[in-house]
Amino acid sequence: MAEDIADNVIVVSRPGDETLAKRQAKAVAAMLGFDAGACEELALVASELASNLLTHAGRGTLTLAPLEVDGRTGLHMEAKDQGPGIPDVEWAMTDGCSTVGSLGGGLGVVNRLMDHLDITSQRGQGTALRCERWVRPPVCGTIPSPLALGAATRVYPGMEWNGDAFVLKQWDGHALVAVVDGLGHGQFAHRAAQAARRYVETHYDQPLPEVFRGVGRACRATRGVVMAIARFAFGPPPAPIRLSFASVGNIDARVYGSPEAMHFVVRRGVLGGHAPNPVVLEQPWEPTAVLVLYSDGVSTRWHWNDLAPLLSQPASALAQGLLRAQAKGDDDATVVVVKGAQV
Repeated sequence: MAEDIADNVIVVSRPGDETLAKRQAKAVAAMLGFDAGACEELALVASELASNLLTHAGRGTLTLAPLEVDGRTGLHMEAKDQGPGIPDVEWAMTDGCSTVGSLGGGLGVVNRLMDHLDITSQRGQGTALRCERWVRPPVCGTIPSPLALGAATRVYPGMEWNGDAFVLKQWDGHALVAVVDGLGHGQFAHRAAQAARRYVETHYDQPLPEVFRGVGRACRATRGVVMAIARFAFGPPPAPIRLSFASVGNIDARVYGSPEAMHFVVRRGVLGGHAPNPVVLEQPWEPTAVLVLYSDGVSTRWHWNDLAPLLSQPASALAQGLLRAQAKGDDDATVVVVKGAQV
């Protein structure tokens, strides 16, 4: 159990202490129940944090502490120093940025691999970095999903790189879908969209505001993205389904067949640039309803009557049909559909 594992405080003051931090983090992570891949990733995070202490402050401490909250087990890392501080914390987490001529990817790695990251820093008084990662239980599949997910995407005609991306994920008692649109077109839009997609796929079970904040940090070295996420929680039938929805930018969302009107609050901005915090909608979801998310490469001039022949089809067929009928000729285009598994 996590409460039986003592905190580890590592004094980082000379070259080679990064190796000690890496070894200690890997050992603690294994004792807490992280799988082999997660243990390696946590070891990398500890090594990066120790290296940052040496590089930017000359010395500091790295604390590895077990977490136990509401039956969940995790690992907390805290790096503290009394160095010069970080003038711009968010800039420092941008891949490729460095004030000392290094590759500058350390804090970007921490952001991608940890579930939560917080930094406080004052010029001339030092920096405290705190991050957490939770053990993810194996997906047991004991709860049958009442939802079916489908997606269709198409690159800007004549281009090689798709600047859109999507995520479809189901795990025990949950489902998540997301649509991401990188700004512009081509290779650089693709790079932004894929950075966001990778972050969502590895942080799918975290609070939605945290996911959006992490995507913003992951996309700081890119053109940026707009994104919408819908996450569903359910229990064994006939337990109700709950929807959580959040969006920043111009990803459109429409719902068909819901007995209650849904008022999606869309915050204007660009993740990776200047983006506000998303507003999260929490609402009951009817398994007979249909949700469609789509990027701005899909026309908004369609009505549910246009889709009547497709509404009884599988989610993937509905997504493909809408894309074929409404995709514009001058943009990447993506459609994601969520509907009842038996609808």
